[in-house]
Amino acid sequence: MYQEAFASLFEVNMGIHNGERILVFSDTLRPDETPAPADRDRRERLLRVAEDAAQFADTAYGNTDFLSYPATAASGAEPPEALWRTAFGDAIVESLIAEGLLPRLMAKETTMHDWERSRELVLARSQDVADVVVALANNSTSHTRFRLLVNAAGGRFASLPHFDPEMFFTSMRVDWHALAQRTSRLAEAVSAATEILVESPNGTRMRIGKAGRQAKGDDGLLTAAGSFGNLPAGEVYLAPLEGTSEGVMVLEYGPTRKLSSPLELIVRNGMVVEIRGEEPHREWLEGRFAESEKNRNIAELGIGTNDRATRPDNILEAEKILGTIHIALGDNSGFGGTVQTPFHEDYVFYGPTLTAVTADGSRTELLRDGTLLI
Repeated sequence: MYQEAFASLFEVNMGIHNGERILVFSDTLRPDETPAPADRDRRERLLRVAEDAAQFADTAYGNTDFLSYPATAASGAEPPEALWRTAFGDAIVESLIAEGLLPRLMAKETTMHDWERSRELVLARSQDVADVVVALANNSTSHTRFRLLVNAAGGRFASLPHFDPEMFFTSMRVDWHALAQRTSRLAEAVSAATEILVESPNGTRMRIGKAGRQAKGDDGLLTAAGSFGNLPAGEVYLAPLEGTSEGVMVLEYGPTRKLSSPLELIVRNGMVVEIRGEEPHREWLEGRFAESEKNRNIAELGIGTNDRATRPDNILEAEKILGTIHIALGDNSGFGGTVQTPFHEDYVFYGPTLTAVTADGSRTELLRDGTLLI
């Protein structure tokens, strides 16, 4: 059923070469998790498909490892030591432990010196690091030191958090080269701005500063050494300048469901300062904010560019829908920001109007009512 999809994943998206080492990993439900029946079913199917993808890769290309582990506490949290050992090899991991670096990496408490030393140790044995990593785990490892070090060694990393295997037959069947061209044009336009204004019909009104920050494109073609992206792909994203975002975010969807009623997040000086509304997701968010003030950070602005993406109830695909935007909270240290925290959560907004403001004050609409204008 999935053979053609797996072949496209490894050969088109990842550009597999003879002799490369492949790592596929997934996660399992923790005993303390109580997902809704539909989400439990999706996660169980995801684990089976991850195992099948690894078996396909081993048969077709050889030299493939598979590992699963109990899901981390949240997206953005570092994966367990066992996965580090599988990806980097025991020698690299033991050297990180010997210098006291691995615990700080996994807690996201590294200094700049720690980070540079970690890179040195990994690069000294870069031949030990997996060449291709496919993260079919429910909780995202995109915004982790683990992922950054795989990339630093030249490994190519595809992250598929909250993936539903049905996406292999929908948003993963996009014209990847047309998507890449569309994404590149939009990234160039966003990078030229110093400020982005966002409005959406649900009452969201945000001003997002980006002076000095460059937008990047996630186009699904992860064939160059050190490449990273989501699959399904299709977005332009940037880390807003810390302390500059202002306004109101009205949330209608969580990561895997439509909220029973909207929540309003009040943003001042780049941080969520208040939540209004009684939807149960509020309690979950307040729990994350209680863990760390950094989790209140406005971490990302993204714009969807995938014309085959349609699902609003799954954040992985929803944030790629052509003409949507998404705003994330928490960690942005992996793509140009300065905030390190084991938390990163995206929220999607529909039918937005997005205006780029340049240094001389001129304005250009990039989206109008959810329609891409460039």
